[in-house]
Amino acid sequence: MIKIKHFLLLVSIVACFAACKKLETNDGNYDAVAQFKADTTTIRAFVKANNIPVLKNEQYGVFYQIIAPGSGNLVYNASTGINVDYEGRLLSGTVFDSSNGTPLSLTLGNLLPGWQIGIPYIQKGGKIRLLIPSYYAYGNVTKPGPQAVVPANSPLDFTITLYNATN
Repeated sequence: MIKIKHFLLLVSIVACFAACKKLETNDGNYDAVAQFKADTTTIRAFVKANNIPVLKNEQYGVFYQIIAPGSGNLVYNASTGINVDYEGRLLSGTVFDSSNGTPLSLTLGNLLPGWQIGIPYIQKGGKIRLLIPSYYAYGNVTKPGPQAVVPANSPLDFTITLYNATN
């Protein structure tokens, strides 16, 4: 009787581990590191094909082009208020969101991580182009935009003009 109980316990434990493993491989298909590498490769190819002179934030892997640095010496934090005009595009060129020439007042800490990384490179009056890996944008989630859908795992291309920033 004890042997049967031990055998059933062993079978139950093995079944639990097998079920967990099955869930991990079926539901865990998203590999953030592999996607980040794929996005970086895609962005590099896009930059090369379009002859865009970019720099790369080595800590986070966001690519940027400072079109105009602006002026000032504001130190940014999560509560920094920014007034911006922007356009967001997929690398295909499809515009998915834009402020349409009407500056918006936003709080830096509430924005995409890619913006939080890139905006501090410019000051008031500056303009920047950010090429953001999907990890620092919408990740593996499809996002409906006001003008077009952003597919999951999409690197994004933003052009942002910073009119003002205050702490």
